[in-house]
Amino acid sequence: MLMLKFVENNADKTDSKSAIAFLPSEYTWKTYGAMNVMFWKCHQDTSLDSAKQMFSETHKKVIALAEKYTNEELFTKKYFPWTGTTDLGSYFVSTTSSHYDWAIKKIKLHCKKVS
Repeated sequence: MLMLKFVENNADKTDSKSAIAFLPSEYTWKTYGAMNVMFWKCHQDTSLDSAKQMFSETHKKVIALAEKYTNEELFTKKYFPWTGTTDLGSYFVSTTSSHYDWAIKKIKLHCKKVS
């Protein structure tokens, strides 16, 4: 959802000064671990089936959004002023494949601990 909101909030911005940050205002890149804890706490009563459904729906939306952009728009640094010094594609990679890889490693580690 962060990725969807980030693009939705900024897609029409033409300067970096009016851009809305990727992370919610109460978090920074140094404190985003606390944001993950907040998400975890919010979903303690979410069933596995509901979590899978939410993941599937959000993933489809993020992929569909990424497909709206050209390779130039995705992978040219500073193409959009609201992405700061990086490219939009890096945000998509970070919120999909890189994040999934991180999560899989966490799940595997947890499974080893409980078995």
